[in-house]
Amino acid sequence: MAESSKYNLIVIGSGPGGYVAAIRAGQWGLKTAVIEKDAKLGGACLHVGCIPTKSLLFNAEVYGYFAKAKEFGISCENVTLDWAKVLARKERIVRKFSKGIEFLFQKNKVEWIPGRGRLVGPGAVSVEAADGQTRNIEAKHIVLATGSEAQALPGLVPDGITLLTNRELLEISAVPASLAVIGAGAVGVEFASLFASFGTKVTLIEMLPRIVPVEDEEVSRELARSLQKQGIAVHTETQVQGLEKSEQGASLTLVGSGKEEKMEAEKVLLAVGRAPNTGDLGLENTKITLDEGFIKTGEHMETAEPNVYAIGDIVAASPQLAHVAEAEGIVAVEHAAGRDVHPINYRQIPGCTYCEPQVASVGLTEQQARDHQEGYAVKIGKFPFSANSKAAVLGAPEGFVKIVSDEKYGEILGVHMVGPGVTELIGEAVMAMRLEGTVQDLAHAVHAHPTLSEAVLEAAHAAGEGAIHI
Repeated sequence: MAESSKYNLIVIGSGPGGYVAAIRAGQWGLKTAVIEKDAKLGGACLHVGCIPTKSLLFNAEVYGYFAKAKEFGISCENVTLDWAKVLARKERIVRKFSKGIEFLFQKNKVEWIPGRGRLVGPGAVSVEAADGQTRNIEAKHIVLATGSEAQALPGLVPDGITLLTNRELLEISAVPASLAVIGAGAVGVEFASLFASFGTKVTLIEMLPRIVPVEDEEVSRELARSLQKQGIAVHTETQVQGLEKSEQGASLTLVGSGKEEKMEAEKVLLAVGRAPNTGDLGLENTKITLDEGFIKTGEHMETAEPNVYAIGDIVAASPQLAHVAEAEGIVAVEHAAGRDVHPINYRQIPGCTYCEPQVASVGLTEQQARDHQEGYAVKIGKFPFSANSKAAVLGAPEGFVKIVSDEKYGEILGVHMVGPGVTELIGEAVMAMRLEGTVQDLAHAVHAHPTLSEAVLEAAHAAGEGAIHI
């Protein structure tokens, strides 16, 4: 063992939650170190998740505009896809932001310690380097931010060749002729959407009654209709009972509605959720309690072990979203530093899915509001993008904005969107809810014309006196 080092704060993991927590701590003058087992900073989100996926999705959007250029009076002949350059652009973006984190660490005097971190006692962390050498470091406070990995299913173990996770699919050497996607949550529909845009024959398989099952039911129906219109086969209430290698790639046995059918696909994506990386953290050396592998925390992200915090995908009942991890990281550091703490209101967390059309939401769905114990008198305001002039200009008339409100006071309980640019529009709804704005406040906030945001304005009017343009 080498000499022991003392810090104010140690962060294990350099994903969005970890690096944000570390930078904030550095800004406040805390002696801070980040332990990262991978060779680069940024975690799964930057390297194999959010950023590379959205890069490819933007390529798909651009390619889609060329494919339908005639609708805009533009003639494009022999449009081709250079997949190698698509991947190269993705890597440039990822590399830029990974280097950016290194710069921010240097700027804020955050030390990067390569290796795998494990808790070995109160305020003590063991760091195992790539060469197997181990040393102990100490800190007054420790933040666990180790993230998650793609979850497998019994009998379906990714092989990196035919049955893939998001990691392997992001590095695939060529666009597959066909792709079966098991799981129709955010990850599943995003990959289904982008590869369908590039000409892949895509089949989307979901065991639950509807795709994007955490979303409002109307949003799920609208997205399913749109994906099917794009040529994506959508199977709900369907399970994969078997998968075998075949000449085409894989042969899948699907069972749904009491029927069994076979299908072939060149590649198969397993997108059935993510498992927390808590198995090799030394938690057995602490008082930390788990819930099915996830760490239980208080509202300040504190665990049952004194001065140890957990943030991000490893936290029980916390949405597995990068922006949630970032917010939780700031809360943890605020508490550790003895500052004013701003606990997170999880009902005001936006969720975004970047498929085509996009999906975004915050707060309660209509059904959740109707079932809520507070007994809301639910009133819905809804406005279609087909009646929005900017959507018409963009050639993207599908979808709607839906506001779920309490009729008595006009309280905004939830906002649900499917359509063009809604992952940007949802910020307005989040801010309105955070400031306790009502549908009347939203309806009387003047919106620029012509913009997609007018659909939010009209939905607010619809939840009150009535929409103007329908």
